[in-house]
Amino acid sequence: MPRPLPATVDAALSLLGAGDYVADRSLATALFLALRRSRPLFLEGEAGVGKTEIAKVLATTLGRRLVRLQCYEGLDVASAVYEWNYARQMIEIRLAEAAGDSNRDALATDLFSERFLIRRPLLQALEPDVAGPPVLLIDELDRTDEPFEAYLLELLSDFQVTIPEIGTIRAEQPPIVIITSNRTREIHDALKRRCFYYWVDYPDAKRELEILKVKAPGAAEALSREIVGFVQKLRTTDLFKLPGVAETIDWTQALMQLDVLTLTPAAINDTLGVLLKYQDDIGKIQGSEALRLLTQVKAELAATSD
Repeated sequence: MPRPLPATVDAALSLLGAGDYVADRSLATALFLALRRSRPLFLEGEAGVGKTEIAKVLATTLGRRLVRLQCYEGLDVASAVYEWNYARQMIEIRLAEAAGDSNRDALATDLFSERFLIRRPLLQALEPDVAGPPVLLIDELDRTDEPFEAYLLELLSDFQVTIPEIGTIRAEQPPIVIITSNRTREIHDALKRRCFYYWVDYPDAKRELEILKVKAPGAAEALSREIVGFVQKLRTTDLFKLPGVAETIDWTQALMQLDVLTLTPAAINDTLGVLLKYQDDIGKIQGSEALRLLTQVKAELAATSD
């Protein structure tokens, strides 16, 4: 069943928590304001820090439909907004010819009516829904080209799409819009001005440990603390791609599958491919560097437990 939008920042924090998303108060505040003001929320940050998950959690906890547009280079209107069903139009033309229908103007009008329109994610998000406006996730916007980014301006300012053959289609109620970017390129200011902005950073050790308790509840407390400590150390090193929260969770679950009860150099070396995604990074950490970092982590944990 659909739920009402949160009325306070605390309610927004609880809403995310109900979907097993461990958020800090500043993120809940940005989300609360975006929901109350019907503005898109633009989430920027490194890959794997939980930006996309926010939209999924919102759809689940609010009981709304999730409409996802996965962005990529070369994304165009036909793939993102709408296109005409050319196969059905050709069949309609053949049927009209077989029936001897010679009214070309009427046929042309019918061919470009809504029944021949294929609705892609952005147009789907403007349609009314009994459960309330859907959650529209525009994922990894930085992967698209600038012309498509410019096309979004009309949608994000007025929540409408103009189709030359039909006219302007407006949303009765604006969808909940979450936009994510991994910052592989800068997004234009004109688009950012239409959104509320939030930088999703790597969590500190305390919050990352809380995330593991939720996402990998079967992991032993001692192992979870060692994993978080090791990952936090890795994020201070000079790597091509630092591990995100998603990698921390994957690594924890992988170690549990191997029945690892405490981190050892061998366990780290054997599973680094779960945590790091580039061979140069793995080669830099594997062996003596992994041992050095692990020794530091165990010493710090021992000092805090005394």
